[in-house]
Amino acid sequence: MNYIFIFLILISFICATINNRMDIVVDEMLKSSQRAVEISFALIGIMGFWLGIINIAKKSGLIDIFSKCIKKPLLYIFPDLKENNDALSNIALNISANALGLTNAATPFGIKAMENMQKENKNKQRATNSMCTFLAINTAGFQIVPAVVIAILSAAKMDNPSQIIIPTLIVTSIAFLSALFFVKILERHFK
Repeated sequence: MNYIFIFLILISFICATINNRMDIVVDEMLKSSQRAVEISFALIGIMGFWLGIINIAKKSGLIDIFSKCIKKPLLYIFPDLKENNDALSNIALNISANALGLTNAATPFGIKAMENMQKENKNKQRATNSMCTFLAINTAGFQIVPAVVIAILSAAKMDNPSQIIIPTLIVTSIAFLSALFFVKILERHFK
């Protein structure tokens, strides 16, 4: 990825030099850098707000309630795991946090779930079906409320940043169901 960015920057400088527009390139670089800093500072407050909301949700038990509600359906998706399994609890917490758009809060639960599943894995050199399924649905990233994206759009001073909620819900639902569909098909062929 670094090479791609370096390549794009070099091409920009070469084209600007050939067309005698280096002043425009430098001016736009400085404006973009300033805008990036402004958005970053605006994100500090917005992300602080959302992290506060997630802490309230954690302490009030809202995330635990949501994760308990989705635990039963998860048993159908992860038939290898038992109901009182630590991995299943962490998967439920991970999916709950992701659904609320709090990917930073979801990551530790996802790592812990993978560690729990690896402990029960008989062949440590190969991922289990449950591990592959979890990776696929976690990568699809189902979200009900895309909090981080709303925060970025709000920091960029978009008129109505919440207008992306419905399209995001549709797209992430399709991605989630597609990932689940394909991983279940592939696990039949690669046991």
